[in-house]
Amino acid sequence: MPHIHELYDFVVAIYIVHDDNVLLVNHPRYGKWLSPGGHIELNEDPEEALYREVAEETGLKVTILGAKPPAVTLTTKPLSRPDYVDVHEANPPHKHISLTYFAKSESGEFVRSAEHTELRWFTASELHDPQYGLDDIVIFYAEQALKAAR
Repeated sequence: MPHIHELYDFVVAIYIVHDDNVLLVNHPRYGKWLSPGGHIELNEDPEEALYREVAEETGLKVTILGAKPPAVTLTTKPLSRPDYVDVHEANPPHKHISLTYFAKSESGEFVRSAEHTELRWFTASELHDPQYGLDDIVIFYAEQALKAAR
């Protein structure tokens, strides 16, 4: 999806864990390994965007690990809390405000979308393997997701 706003867009990032491995996608536009995720469209809330992006990019069914308040009124939809929120450059001067979630998948059988060149389950030790060139923030979030899933 193209950018909605000139300077900032809201996006979701999802670190999915299965059998003590975390799923990352090789994103050709940025030339690096990242979590699945993408823009929150104007007609959806962050949780809807999360499930849509996971389905589009991986085909997995996931359970969000973050806390979710109870439904106490008919006019309020409780949403899962992101584990982290950050701002990062996308295409300068454009930036993304990223709502980062951790999730678990019961299955390790993903389907690669045409959006990425590769999807791969990483072990904790592989996150530090120089051959993958993972950004420090990706390693941090992936390690935190692995801890949260245990």
